[in-house]
Amino acid sequence: MAKGYWIASVDVSDAEAYAAYVRENAVAFAKYGARFLVRGGAAEAVEGGMRSRIVVLEFPDHAAALACYHSPEYARAKALREGASVADVVVVEGYDGAQPGAA
Repeated sequence: MAKGYWIASVDVSDAEAYAAYVRENAVAFAKYGARFLVRGGAAEAVEGGMRSRIVVLEFPDHAAALACYHSPEYARAKALREGASVADVVVVEGYDGAQPGAA
């Protein structure tokens, strides 16, 4: 079964309020089995534009990724993020098919 992912591109305008969001989102992320793959490290837009912070979360499957986003636990966290940042968030299903060069 393919994993699920959140891909978020974020500009933070209030670091203190955003830190409260980060503390609170841990509740939902733990409940739904999320694991950070990317969490705001060095990034360079090599094509197109981007926000200042990129985050990629991996979930056990696409259904868990969607359930987490729509959960009451994440709603509480998201309320803390609103006004402290602007974000684009995409929930996407992973790919388990053939890879380039695979026989």
